Amino acid sequence: MQTEENKMGIMPVEKLLINMSLPIMVSMLVEALYNVVDSIFVAQISENALTAVSLVFPVQNLIIAIAVGTGVGVNAFLSRSLGEKNIEKANSVANNGILLGLLSYVLFLAFGLLFSRSYFTFQVDDMAIIEYGIPYLRIICIGSICRFIHIVFERLLLSTGKTFYTMIAQGAGAIVNIILDPIFIFGHFGIPAMGTAGAAIATVIGQITAATLVIIFNFRVNREINISARGFKPDLKIIKDIYSVGIPSIAMMAIISVTTYGMNSILNGFSYTAIAVFGIYFKLQSFIFMPVFGLNNGMVPIIAFNYGAGNKGRIIRIIRLGIIYAFCIMIFGLIVIQILPEKILALFNASEDMLSIGVPALRIISLSYIFAGISVVASAIFQAFGNALLSLLTAVSRQLLVLLPAAYILSFFENVNLIWLAFPIAEVISLALSIIFLRYIYDRKIATR
Repeated sequence: MQTEENKMGIMPVEKLLINMSLPIMVSMLVEALYNVVDSIFVAQISENALTAVSLVFPVQNLIIAIAVGTGVGVNAFLSRSLGEKNIEKANSVANNGILLGLLSYVLFLAFGLLFSRSYFTFQVDDMAIIEYGIPYLRIICIGSICRFIHIVFERLLLSTGKTFYTMIAQGAGAIVNIILDPIFIFGHFGIPAMGTAGAAIATVIGQITAATLVIIFNFRVNREINISARGFKPDLKIIKDIYSVGIPSIAMMAIISVTTYGMNSILNGFSYTAIAVFGIYFKLQSFIFMPVFGLNNGMVPIIAFNYGAGNKGRIIRIIRLGIIYAFCIMIFGLIVIQILPEKILALFNASEDMLSIGVPALRIISLSYIFAGISVVASAIFQAFGNALLSLLTAVSRQLLVLLPAAYILSFFENVNLIWLAFPIAEVISLALSIIFLRYIYDRKIATR
């Protein structure tokens, strides 16, 4: 009876999409806020400290990529199982997803303990940047177990439509991080100043808070699935199902780490300030992209559930609404960045050199937002239908086949401002591919229901 009454199958789609997505959008905006605040506080230490934290971003993104990719696979197949009223399979997907998250953490624990110094010395030779970066990276990796637990358990709540609880957990973790940042970074209330290490500790404590809450919420309110220690026994068929969607999603997000690492290497040929500007941009863009990612997280279980239930009309209406909402969000972000780049950079204690590089960088890169919204939503649509490979192909084309080569070629003109043009160029290509793949999904999956 519970699956028959699941709101993803009966609530009007306009209300449903807002109901499912808005709490996630709010919580992800709060998370974006504490990421930005983290960098704002670190920038007060020095530009070298900001550069060090920027260089850690590829590793942080890879942690999130594996956690979210696993969660996306769990989300899609758990929601589809509920739509098909297969409760036993839904429980197995949930329990195996948790197991995979815990096993993934071991990789980053080992990396943080063994390779933190090598990671920095391979990229830069400035000892100040290296010494700022090593403790930050090491603490983030050691504490990443909380990130894995939080994201996987959050996806279990999303799969059953309990988005309000994800907002509470993520919001609480972000608030804790924001409060603790200045205390641990600069030293207050008897706590010594710890610099970048303090920023990392504050981040981990925030993640502990969020992870604890999503675990509690799952056991107390998520009655549609049963999390049991007995279910932690690996089921290879379920794991294959999860990763059939999850691995392309992981690879798609991991490509961002590769791209960021590559861009940092290109920008290193100009100045460390250019790397810091690029790091600031990635923090800022989360304010625009996080709401769209929140929209995606709301769309995936809705589409998967209604695909499992055979509701073609609802699927089409959800896709149309998602594209419209995403486009509007991206245009709003474009306008804000075009108007206020100097004021935004001033938050990061920007020097004249940073402003001279950062203002044109923000204005040029943000032009890509005109095209990016549809592509981002299209990626979620592919994942919801179990065709995450299409998302991967789009991401590989955009990031590795267009963005990095274009940036590399433009770097030969010895003008750092030209490098930023690679971003709108890449998004135009991505949009064209997304439209082609959306047509394929419609013909093969939707039209036949």
